[in-house]
Formats: sequence, structure tokens, C-alpha cells
Amino acid sequence: MATRTYDVSRASTTVEAGEAGEGTRGAGWVTFAAIMLGLAGVWNVIDGVLALNSSKVYGVNTVYVFSDLRTWGWIVLILGGLQLIAAGTVVTGNEFARWFGILAAGVNALGQLAFVPVYPFWALMIFAADVVVIFGLAVYGGKKLRKA
Repeated sequence: MATRTYDVSRASTTVEAGEAGEGTRGAGWVTFAAIMLGLAGVWNVIDGVLALNSSKVYGVNTVYVFSDLRTWGWIVLILGGLQLIAAGTVVTGNEFARWFGILAAGVNALGQLAFVPVYPFWALMIFAADVVVIFGLAVYGGKKLRKA
């Protein structure tokens, strides 16, 4: 059995690439961002379809920022489609996919803030998920993922 020597003078406690099964620094954040983009996209598509069909899920006397429920249904449906496309491209590590994911999450975050009067808790949860996605992609996505 071979013994390993460790350099205890190093101030950093990070695990080097290749140890403990970690391939690239930040790969977990990018994977998490892609999964959250996909989940938020699926939720938005479902919300958009429900709104287009004037489902009983939404309140009757709800005040919207502008227009009506059908308009918001189309907006949320398109945002969901953009997020699903972004989720599929983010894992490639491409710089364009990174910025497209950040843009999709940012636009959805603004859309969810406008959707707060309809479902406050749900919209704020999706907004928080979008902020985490933007963080993960901004810090660890694109060229940074491939270089580490």
C-alpha cells in the first residue's frame, strides 16, 4: 500500500481536478443551472398553457401589470420555450450558450416579477431560481468551464 504525502503549507482546501471524481471546477454549478433552466422552462410552459386555456387555476379578480391572462399566457409560454432551449445548450460550455442562458434567466426573472400579483409565492420562488442560475452561469459558465 503506497502512502500519499500532502503539502500542508497550502492555504487552499480545494480539491484538485481529477481527485474525488470532480472533472472541472464549476461543472456542478453549470449542470445545476441547466437543470434549473429546464425545470423553470417546463413550469413556464405548463403555466402558459393553463393561462391560454383560461384555467380555473388563476384567480378571477386578479389584476395584471398590463393586458389580460391570455397575453400573460403567451409571454410565459415563450419564456418557457426560451428556457428549455437555453437548458439544452448551456451544458456544451459554449460562450454563446452561456450568455443565452443568462439572458433567458434574466428575462424570465423580470417576467416573474411582473407575474407576482397573480401568484406571489410561486413567482418569487422562480425569480430566486433565476438569480441562482444567473450566478452559476456568470461565474462558472462558458470558457471558464473549459479552462479549469
